[in-house]
Amino acid sequence: MTKIIGLTGGIGSGKTSVATYFIAAGVPIYIADDEARRIMESPEILKEIKLFFGSSVFEKKILNRQKLAEVVFSNPEKLKQLNAIIHPAVKKHFANWILNHKSFPFIIYETAILFESGSYKDCDLIITINAPLESRIQRVIQRDKTNRKNVLKRINMQWTDDQRQAKSDFVIENINPEITKSEVNKILKILKIQ
Repeated sequence: MTKIIGLTGGIGSGKTSVATYFIAAGVPIYIADDEARRIMESPEILKEIKLFFGSSVFEKKILNRQKLAEVVFSNPEKLKQLNAIIHPAVKKHFANWILNHKSFPFIIYETAILFESGSYKDCDLIITINAPLESRIQRVIQRDKTNRKNVLKRINMQWTDDQRQAKSDFVIENINPEITKSEVNKILKILKIQ
């Protein structure tokens, strides 16, 4: 049976960079955050978002992700509600995706909130990516065209590195790309013999 390897880390830790090393090695990767973004555009999900969050997070019938992020990242209850709308749909999509990849000995499920969403319970092994806080903040500011305050709000809504590490089988310190790549190769060797 195909093993599910969870790949997680705080926002800006470099999960996507690490994922590319696994992809280059031929490992199928399900990037939950990308799929969640696509799923959020489906009419039934948009309807649920509008029902709970109102039309203030929409502009001309189009979801304004920035406004929605501002709402949910300043209110843990609203974040929990958004997750309750999105996560069941992502879980269903992933179940179908894995059926199409069942010939592989293992696949990787990549998400920032593996523990917070409870998805870690479905994983056979877990890899956590860490990076220095300042590097993470700068990456997210550049990537999302946001500010330090907003990034820190998101970081504070997630588990800490210590919390993630305590429940992980592997930890990669993502500081130097060459070292990170060699850590991925070590993990791949271990996964291939299990």
